[in-house]
Amino acid sequence: QVQLVESGGGLVQAGGSLRLSCAASGRTSSRYDMGWFRQAPGKEREFVAAIRWSGVSTAYADSVKGRFTISKDNAKNTVYLQMNSLEPEDTAVYYCAAVSSVSLRINIRNYEYWGQGTQVTVSS
Repeated sequence: QVQLVESGGGLVQAGGSLRLSCAASGRTSSRYDMGWFRQAPGKEREFVAAIRWSGVSTAYADSVKGRFTISKDNAKNTVYLQMNSLEPEDTAVYYCAAVSSVSLRINIRNYEYWGQGTQVTVSS
């Protein structure tokens, strides 16, 4: 089992920045691919970004490309999501997730472990 705990959410004005963190514990291994997903009220959970366990490969949703950056620190078992130029449409609960996989995954169904989420609210 892997436990994931997100932090760093909050209220920010449009155009501002936030950095989310996701700390992994338990049966941890640096060889887990990590992803960020988000769910806005009344909407399905959607993919935001993912990073290969090695950190070499990343993937982003079109809606966040150029604004969000995913990174990970294997020594700290932590993955980050730097969010810049935030827009009200980015308001959602953000979840991190982990999967042991042979290739980078962006489909929510592939992910095995999930955190409880952290709220991000962007005011206009």
